Amino acid sequence: MLLRLLYLTLTNVFALLRLLPMSDTDKNVEILTLRHQLAVPQRQVAKPRLTPPDRIFLAALLHRLPRTTLRRLHLIVSPDTVLRWHRDLLHRRHANASRRKRPGRPPTHRSIQTLILRMVRENPSWGYRRIHGELATLGIKVAPSTVWKILQHNGIDPAPQRDRQTWTTFLRGQAHAILAADFFETRTLTGARLYVFAAIEHATRRIRVLGATAHPTAAWTTQLARNLAMDLHGAGATVKYLIRDRDRRYTDAFDAVLEDEGVAIIKTGIRVPRMNAVMERWIRSCRTELLDRTLIWNQAHLLHALREYETFYNQHRPHRTLRAAAPLRPLPRPLTNPEQLNRLDIRRKDQLGGTLHTYEHAA
Repeated sequence: MLLRLLYLTLTNVFALLRLLPMSDTDKNVEILTLRHQLAVPQRQVAKPRLTPPDRIFLAALLHRLPRTTLRRLHLIVSPDTVLRWHRDLLHRRHANASRRKRPGRPPTHRSIQTLILRMVRENPSWGYRRIHGELATLGIKVAPSTVWKILQHNGIDPAPQRDRQTWTTFLRGQAHAILAADFFETRTLTGARLYVFAAIEHATRRIRVLGATAHPTAAWTTQLARNLAMDLHGAGATVKYLIRDRDRRYTDAFDAVLEDEGVAIIKTGIRVPRMNAVMERWIRSCRTELLDRTLIWNQAHLLHALREYETFYNQHRPHRTLRAAAPLRPLPRPLTNPEQLNRLDIRRKDQLGGTLHTYEHAA
């Protein structure tokens, strides 16, 4: 629009320069000719549509002419329309000027907005009034409505809706004290069905494969609970909750062994595997990376493969939750020396006959 208006202005300036050396008689003849040419298409063509730059330019040219002169001109629009365009143009200019000069409440500092969002995140039960009071104790003067607008702008629900303890919030808040366990089954080449029991720590993602058998009896399951309790005690892990499903293989004796160690048993809902998502995700990884790519001969072969995969998972496999670190191996310092980066010598180490690969720097 601005380019179009500038173009119209420049072309008409050059046209005005062309008219300066002309005599009044020549100008009058040219005006009569142009009026007649304008009257001919007005009788044949429908009402034309003017663009905003055309309207601005016509209003700027004709606003100085008196109303009687405008009524005698053969214009493609009525004189009242041209005058209305001019009034709208002036009104818009004054409105923009008054809007720029309009006084109002200054914007809230970004640091205060960040502090408000931090308080909401750390205190889900606080409403905007409670946050306003906490800011007042810190000497930060803002209106309660300002706090409410900041929360609304960031899509934060009112306090009664934020104060609900969801399952995801519980898992994240208690990850350091949560252990998850589950049974899963696999088959050998002969078609025999074997059951594997494993447990995983939520915080460190350390996996423990506790055993595998074709007949998971109550005595065998109870012994696994004892082995798990001793392993946790030996590793110095502080576990308060064990998440498991409602499988009938878990007996009262299994729960009693862990409860004696101060571990509360949390059962998942019926047909709700997402309540034990961390363990279910490990089972999927175990199937995809190991069991679906390995021919299992018997129970001994399965236990050997699972022990190798447990070592690989805990000491080498990177985890997104741990920022690409392994459960039992922190990340090394990044290479910053250009000579080392240009002379990389990486060796591959195969495990389980090439099923699992690990990469290490050459000695």
